[in-house]
Amino acid sequence: MADVLAAPQQTGTSVRVASPLRTLALISLAHWVSHLHMLVLPMLFPYLKEKLGVGYIELGFPLTVFAVVSALTQAPVGYLVDRAGARRILLLGLTLGGLSLAMLGIYLSYASLVVSAVLLGLANAVYHPSDYALLAAHMDEKRMGRAFGVHTFAGYLGGAVAPAVMAALVTTVGGSGALIAAGLVGPLAALLLLVGNVPEVPPHPHHTAADGSKVKQPSLLTPMLMLLTVFFMLLSLSNAGIASFGVVAFMNGYGISFSTANIALTAFLGASAIGVLAGGQLADRIRHHNLVAAVAYAINAVLVLIITFVNLPVVLLTAIMLVAGFMSGVIAPSRDMLVRNAAPPGAAGRAFGIVSTGFNFAGVVSPLLFGWIMDMNAPRWVFGASVVFMLLTIVLAFFTEPKKVKA
Repeated sequence: MADVLAAPQQTGTSVRVASPLRTLALISLAHWVSHLHMLVLPMLFPYLKEKLGVGYIELGFPLTVFAVVSALTQAPVGYLVDRAGARRILLLGLTLGGLSLAMLGIYLSYASLVVSAVLLGLANAVYHPSDYALLAAHMDEKRMGRAFGVHTFAGYLGGAVAPAVMAALVTTVGGSGALIAAGLVGPLAALLLLVGNVPEVPPHPHHTAADGSKVKQPSLLTPMLMLLTVFFMLLSLSNAGIASFGVVAFMNGYGISFSTANIALTAFLGASAIGVLAGGQLADRIRHHNLVAAVAYAINAVLVLIITFVNLPVVLLTAIMLVAGFMSGVIAPSRDMLVRNAAPPGAAGRAFGIVSTGFNFAGVVSPLLFGWIMDMNAPRWVFGASVVFMLLTIVLAFFTEPKKVKA
């Protein structure tokens, strides 16, 4: 990972700040925490159902609240990041999200579960604007794609280990103890960022006139960023059905056992994480990042279309899922580079805050859409609908490259 970074920055002061390597590691740790925290409540559904005496609809409502709050606050938080400081907002997000889970473990009730979901949604809105603003400011330009790749990989890893982490915590300290322990990871990560002296994003010269007065910033509601927001939503919808409903779709539509379906999905998700690292290398070596998304999703569309309509041997099915997952991961760093190239100088936090709402809208829509597909007894169309979203993503990709690509 050391080749991702430039030499340590010179600050011109006696205050020793983190090297780029340490900065990337700590920001990636924050992203790891964010993905872990997103899955804490779903992993504890059996415990929460028994303790609170509610059904799965009542348990699903806080997850919807989480997604809606994240969607509504992502863009405003992006503006706050650029004005108040990305590092400061990231520290607040880590602390808020962690304490909301810890307090739920101490005061467990359905009302506190909903409140915790609101606070988690607000904390979740912090990570993308803050993380990407810090990376854009402190990573070497020639290795920016690899830095984005490492950061995204850390998030994928947080989601991958969440089931095992929560299972181990429930076994050792119980459900309430698991909530408290998982929550305290947030403030601990914030403390590491403080001790590690991760530097703040410096004020951008475009924000201040020669006389020291503030310069009015142009609106970020540009056609390109709006297009990228839709692009992010389609990317998320392309994978959401496979990730969330792939196992039950395989079982109901293909007659595959639960264990075999899980192996196939694990191959898809694990290969996605590896693909992110490969995509980071690729993003630093190409100029037209939108073509990566177009080519990778063209391959994916063919592979998933085969899964939709052809009964495959288990070994071949798993192999196709592995390749499809890898290609899905390859796209992520180039996707982030598209946003960075489209963002005005000094506005990375706001730009990523705006386009990341596409993920949140997909998080609200996808459970309803793919759940409806399963209720209509059409499990193969979990994959068929994903192909439709992939094709739309390919078309949109050709319009997402800024006219003037930054060096």
